Formats: sequence, structure tokens, C-alpha cells
Amino acid sequence: MFQGSLVALVTPMTVDGAIAMDSLLQLVDWHIDQGTDGLVILGTTGESVTLTFDERELIIRAVIQHVEKQAKRKIPVIVGTGSNSTATSIGWTRKAMELGADACLLVTPYYNKPTQEGLYLHFKAVAEAVPIPQILYNVPGRTACDLLPKTVIALAALPNIIGIKMPGSDVHRIEEIRSHLQGDFKFYSGDDASAKDFILAGGDGVISVAANVAPRLMHDLCKGALQGDKEISSLIDER
Repeated sequence: MFQGSLVALVTPMTVDGAIAMDSLLQLVDWHIDQGTDGLVILGTTGESVTLTFDERELIIRAVIQHVEKQAKRKIPVIVGTGSNSTATSIGWTRKAMELGADACLLVTPYYNKPTQEGLYLHFKAVAEAVPIPQILYNVPGRTACDLLPKTVIALAALPNIIGIKMPGSDVHRIEEIRSHLQGDFKFYSGDDASAKDFILAGGDGVISVAANVAPRLMHDLCKGALQGDKEISSLIDER
């Protein structure tokens, strides 16, 4: 259900800082028309850390309801619900589930610099509190902590932790983690430039910033790479 080009959707705003809801829903329609495989809302690109709780709820509700009304093609909606507070992460994840999200994306707790045991207990608490499918999000360059393979392997044992978004440079970790797992676990690149190579190496897709401006190309690139077609995915990558 969650593979290919998953756009890290921007959150349009007016000049006075209000949510430009009409523009946001027009973007959703455009991505559906252009073949984007999934929407990731309220991630870093979606201004999540600068929005109020009420604004976040408004966006989640509006996007999900809008997608549900689509006659042509429905695509999954993944909501960024992670924070450096376990209780806050649980609350946002629960709210996203109640509003009909298909999955949630949870970043490692930033600034706190937790240990690997602390990271495990944080994500375990969220997963056990809210049964919605959850994707781990490891981005050490922004959070000052690194979710190591051994911790990912332990978390993958929880039934609703279904995958991880990680830097494209960490492609070597795919096989290291997958070799210790029995069930299906998804890997998503967080880097557009290396998305093709990441998928060809066994990844399942990219959570893409570039898809905000070139959604059809990103969809086609991911489709080619998922099919193992190095030639066509390389041609698209060069564009």
C-alpha cells in the first residue's frame, strides 16, 4: 500500500500566515492526477513544527476528507505525528488515527539525544498506545540522534511498526536490517538524489520533496526502479 513516490507535501500559507486551504486541496488533486503514490502531510516540509495543534487537526481532517471524496483515484494519507515528547507523539498519532489517516510517520525525538534504549521505549510506547500503522523516521542531521539497525530490528517486531524512512546514504542498512526480519518491513529514502539507487538496492520508495514540483517524474522514476529497470529509471533520473 505504501510504496513508490510519496510526496512530503508542502503546506501552503497566505501572506499573513494562515493555512491556504483551497491551495492545499488543489495540490492534493494535482498529485492524484500526476500519479503520486501517497501523501505525507505534516512532515518537515509541511511546516509541522510551526503549526498549532488546531491547524494540524484542520489540515489532517481536510486532506483526508478530500481524498475520500475522490472518484478517480484514492491514495494513502500518511501523517507526521512524531515529536521529542512521547506523550505528545501519542496524542498526535491517536488524533490522526481518529481522523482516518492510513499511517503515521514518527521522527526520532530531536534535541533530547536519547540512548538506543530510550529510542526503543519511545517508539514502543507510541506503537502500543495507538494501533495505526507507523513508519519510523531517522534523520540524524536534524535530530542529533541516530536510530541504529539493532534498534530498528527490535522495533520491527511490533506489529504496527511497518517501515522506516532514512537517509539515502544509509542504503547499506537495508540488507543489514532485512536479514534479521521475517515479515514485510518497508524502507523509504528521505533523499531525492539517491532515490533511484536506494530503491534498486531493495528500498520500497521515497518520501520526496522534489515530487512537490515534479510529481509525474518522481512517480515514473520510482515505478521503473521498483520494477528493476535500471535503464529507464536512470534516464528519468537524469532529467
